[in-house]
Amino acid sequence: MQSIILIGKPNVGKSSLFNRMAKRRIAITSEISGTTRDTNKTEACIGSKSAFIIDSGGLDESDELFRNVKKNTLKVAKESDIILYLVDGKLAPDEEDRRFFYSLKKLNKPLALVINKIDNKKDEERAWEFSNFGVKEIFNISVTHNVGLDELYNWLEQFLNETSLTPNEEQDLEDFLEHYDENKQEIQFKEVDQNHIRIGIVGRVNVGKSSLLNALVKQERSVVSSIAGTTIDPVNETIVYQDKTIEFVDTAGIRKRGKIQGLERFALNRTEKILQNSQIALLVLDADEGFNELDERIAGLIAKYYLGVIIVLNKWDKSQFDFDKVVKNLKLDRFKFLAHAPIVSVSALSGKRVHVILDKILQVFENFIQKIPTSKLNNLIESATKAHPLPHDYGKLVKIYYAVQYDIAPPKIALIMNRPKALHFSYKRYLQNKIRKEFNFEGVPLIIASRKKGSRENDEG
Repeated sequence: MQSIILIGKPNVGKSSLFNRMAKRRIAITSEISGTTRDTNKTEACIGSKSAFIIDSGGLDESDELFRNVKKNTLKVAKESDIILYLVDGKLAPDEEDRRFFYSLKKLNKPLALVINKIDNKKDEERAWEFSNFGVKEIFNISVTHNVGLDELYNWLEQFLNETSLTPNEEQDLEDFLEHYDENKQEIQFKEVDQNHIRIGIVGRVNVGKSSLLNALVKQERSVVSSIAGTTIDPVNETIVYQDKTIEFVDTAGIRKRGKIQGLERFALNRTEKILQNSQIALLVLDADEGFNELDERIAGLIAKYYLGVIIVLNKWDKSQFDFDKVVKNLKLDRFKFLAHAPIVSVSALSGKRVHVILDKILQVFENFIQKIPTSKLNNLIESATKAHPLPHDYGKLVKIYYAVQYDIAPPKIALIMNRPKALHFSYKRYLQNKIRKEFNFEGVPLIIASRKKGSRENDEG
């Protein structure tokens, strides 16, 4: 997975931006210059992509300690993929900032100048003074007021891969391609029990997860209470629906990190383990109360484990919101990375429309284990590339020789190309949308990996 490092002098807001991007409070922030001395690292969602965010110690040469911090920071910068250089917009640019910035430009990595603490018109006028850094990628932001970050995220997203395979998954793909005979087109997918579906019910505290479980299994299986955090231990229950065994696990509600107390810390870890072993997640949201950053963070966990997903708007009977506007808000703004998820409105307490979830689970599971015939997949890819040709790579022709699905649960597709690194994320998304429309992958992530053809047949075109 690619990494984004936040660099700058002390007290410019690196740790605050780190926490904002991570959507949780990880790094300690304070007015004391030099609070962060070691690098901090976490995984975060940037739009529909994932990346590691790295918070670094401030660049300072005032004493031996800070010179060592600076040395470590620059070492990590060399190993990172993207660099964000932060400056304090309340102060005029100085020669030291310019010198540090120019030294980072020599690394030949995507580099942006981020001017923080732009809170008013006067700050915006002062920010123009930073144009003499000689860089086009300048972003005026206010981490405190959450202003200007969308433009920064859009810029970052173009440098990030659509999906990132783990080292084990990378090896699985390489092993598959090594033994794949494109003439036979017979593929041995991993074994999945098609009659047993594992469901994790997740959401923040008091959104009605336990009530939903009770409504789904039609019995008082999980303790329901108005006290937030009632469920600590995961609650398992199994039902049979249309000849399929569906195993539900009601997980503990997730709080903001600063409010997690005692046993709930263990509950959070258990929730993640449950998601690792689930196939589909029911993301429960409180339709009456509205949505917040914690909902986004929980949605990020679902994306992290490549699960099928159904978004459940609970307490809809109390909601004053318009359904179409809510769907637009979730898919185009808050949960763009889960835009493929079906959205169901229910009332767990009254049981209204809960049965719709069961039918959706079966549909999403079929999509999760769907196998696309190789011939049909390649016909689609050929048609898509003719309708919208692949952009050239510095004047060189970019070709997709063939496509093959190499795994299920979730579905994974390999594109065999002459220049795999030239496949832009926007074109990959175009192909994903075409495949989703043709074969129906509603509710499931669709992983596309590009790989080079064997050296004997390689065509650099």
